[in-house]
Amino acid sequence: PLTYMRALPPAHYSLKIESFSALSRLDKDRYNSEVFKAGGYKWRLSLYPNGKEEDNESEYISLYLSFEERDKLSEGLKVHVDYKLFVHNKSQKQYLTIQGGSFHGLKTRCGFRRLLSLENFKQDGYLKGDSCTFGAEVFVIQPDELREESFTLTKYPTQITTHTWYIQGWSTSGTRHSNEFAIEGRQWMLLVDPKGNTDSKEKSMSVYLEVQGLTGKMKVYAEFSLRVLNQANGNKHKEKTIKCWLSASHPSGGDANFMPLRDLLEKSGKGFVSMIL
Repeated sequence: PLTYMRALPPAHYSLKIESFSALSRLDKDRYNSEVFKAGGYKWRLSLYPNGKEEDNESEYISLYLSFEERDKLSEGLKVHVDYKLFVHNKSQKQYLTIQGGSFHGLKTRCGFRRLLSLENFKQDGYLKGDSCTFGAEVFVIQPDELREESFTLTKYPTQITTHTWYIQGWSTSGTRHSNEFAIEGRQWMLLVDPKGNTDSKEKSMSVYLEVQGLTGKMKVYAEFSLRVLNQANGNKHKEKTIKCWLSASHPSGGDANFMPLRDLLEKSGKGFVSMIL
């Protein structure tokens, strides 16, 4: 088992023995702690000050964690547990921590028959003035409360895909929606509001790309370019590159200030008549 020292005391239960020598002389081979609750269940520590006699471990201290709701196991309950057991080193002011792994199903007790040798226990600071302290942490794993997240990264396409949307009557008030189109296995839609951001100093047209069909916690990372074509001059298109995460609650990415309205409304005209993805 994984063993290490830590300063933090056990989170769920501490058992202090004030007269260890008297306890070790009793005919009864073990001491059972009071029942304590952790993770919604009842537990108990069982300390063998002279080791478990049936295992011939008289030179070691044995310590076990017991599940005290055995009647629930007969009803089909399976308890999955990760636990740690502790011995306080009074000289170092730290806790010897033994990681116990896990147990489940019909198993009702786990622990260590060789938790610590009696020689080390008495000489290395664990026993002071005939007093010692043990402890436990119990973490119950509830599979029915498991939350899952899946992340898949699609490689960049080997060929750039574009979608062109010709807008008739672009100055019509309100947001305009393109027809859905497919890119990289998903459906998308372009959104344009000719008078989208009227609050800014320079009133602007808003342009967005919106992913379709996301539900729950689904997320998509997208890198794309939005472009308004200048049909009068092929070297003067208006273009912006967007990188963003899209989700069911925030499916759109783009720019509320994509293009100043004055560039579209000038009587001289600048040739902006269509938008391309």
